[in-house]
Amino acid sequence: MGTTLKTILVIDDDPFIRAMLRQAFEEKSFRVVEARDGDEGLDVFGAEEVDLVITDIIMPGKEGLSTIRDLLKASNGLKVIAMSGGGMTGNDYLPMAVDLGVRHTFVKPFPMNEMTSAVDDLIG
Repeated sequence: MGTTLKTILVIDDDPFIRAMLRQAFEEKSFRVVEARDGDEGLDVFGAEEVDLVITDIIMPGKEGLSTIRDLLKASNGLKVIAMSGGGMTGNDYLPMAVDLGVRHTFVKPFPMNEMTSAVDDLIG
C-alpha cells in the first residue's frame, strides 16, 4: 500500500525557478507539476489534484494576484505560497497576496530551506 504523493503546482514564467523548485521538492518526495503563467496554472489546477500552489506574482499574461484569487475561489482551503522577484513593485504585491489568503510569501532569491519549511508547514 503506497501512499499518494502530495502534489505541488509551481507557476512561474522563469524555467530556472520552476526547475529549481521541482528538483528540491521531488527530492523531498513531492510530485511537482508546472505552469508558465496564471492561465496555464488554472488549466493544470483543473486537471490535477493539487495540494499546494507556489506562484510568482509578476508574470506575463495572467499575473499572480488574479491567479491566486481564481485558485482560492475554485478550491476552498487551498494552500498557496506567493513569491516575487519584481523589485520594489513586485514586493509591494506580496502583502496583497497575504490579504487574499496566502500564508507564506518569498522575495526572490530566497533560501530554499525556508521555502521547503513553508511547504512542510502547510502540507508536510
